[in-house]
Amino acid sequence: MPLINHLKEHRARLGVNQSELGKMADVSRQTISLIERGDYSPSVTLALKLAKIFQVQVEDIFVYEEGEDDEE
Repeated sequence: MPLINHLKEHRARLGVNQSELGKMADVSRQTISLIERGDYSPSVTLALKLAKIFQVQVEDIFVYEEGEDDEE
């Protein structure tokens, strides 16, 4: 998946667990877990909400990297 994230690092810096972050962002703990594992790409709205919670830019959390398969 070309979307790399640093959500776990930002969450650790804030000192909250997945459940707490989920409550702050109005999503489930499972959603936070899926994003951290790279199994789910958040909506733009959720990405913006997470960036606001951490007081960083979206690009500080999520990085899109094109691979050879994405060049079509």
